[in-house]
Amino acid sequence: MPSAREIRVHMDAIRQTQKITNAMYLISSAKMRKAKQEWDQTRPYFDALRAEVKRIFRTVDNVQSHYLYPVEGDPPIEGTYGCLVITADKGLAGAYNMNALREAQQLLEQHPDTKLFVVGEYGRQYFQQHRIPIERSFLYTAQNPTMQRAREITQELLGRYDRGELVKVFVVYTDMQNSLTATARSTRIIPFHRTVFSAPTEEKAVLTPFEFAPSVTAVLNSLVPSYVSGFIYSALITSFCSEQSARMSAMSAANQNAEKMLGELSLAYNRVRQSAITQEITEVSAGAKAQKERRRALPPQVLLPEGERP
Repeated sequence: MPSAREIRVHMDAIRQTQKITNAMYLISSAKMRKAKQEWDQTRPYFDALRAEVKRIFRTVDNVQSHYLYPVEGDPPIEGTYGCLVITADKGLAGAYNMNALREAQQLLEQHPDTKLFVVGEYGRQYFQQHRIPIERSFLYTAQNPTMQRAREITQELLGRYDRGELVKVFVVYTDMQNSLTATARSTRIIPFHRTVFSAPTEEKAVLTPFEFAPSVTAVLNSLVPSYVSGFIYSALITSFCSEQSARMSAMSAANQNAEKMLGELSLAYNRVRQSAITQEITEVSAGAKAQKERRRALPPQVLLPEGERP
């Protein structure tokens, strides 16, 4: 059984760790609020851009573009896929990283001819350890998603798609539905179906004719890079928010476990301390009883007259 000093040292170590987990919880909370605020400021632009693309499909029925998925009846698309996997740079975020990596592995199993593009040190280390080749790793951190980084990723992926190196491009990210629920998703961003931009049933058809210069295909092709950049930026933001939310949950669970351990150790410390005090009282009592019995065993002293005392 550990001594009182060992238990006290263990409790001090847990309290120091608890300070770290509390700090990480507060930092993740601040980062998540900042990321949400930045996305809320840029979301109206991409919503408007999506509305314009939707308006094109409502106005023109026979839009042709190599960014569109073939219509039903055409031969399926065969070739090399591209997959952008968004992970974190660090762990301590529960199952956040493993859920995204598991989604990417499912895509690799379904289509082995897939080139990986990785954002995040965790995913990069994971694929290297499992000897899975990576086509390109974006070396900048996943902790600070910006629109400029989303444009750089879009330029790389669209460039390979336009050159025919990739026939489909997927994004594996974590979608944060609310503060408690986050789901790893695999979404194909290129080519996309017309139904992605289909108008809701309550919207009225556009009766006023539009003129597209130089052509409707050229207009659509010029809008697609901005749309893809917005989608990738939103995937980076929502993945970052999901990471911080998962880390907050992990740190909150760690704090609860620390409180539980401190309660158990405090109880054990009190028991050890009480046992030590009881032992000391028993020893003092036994010593006093032994001294008392020893005095009783000694012969009584004979009192001599004062003049006859030695």
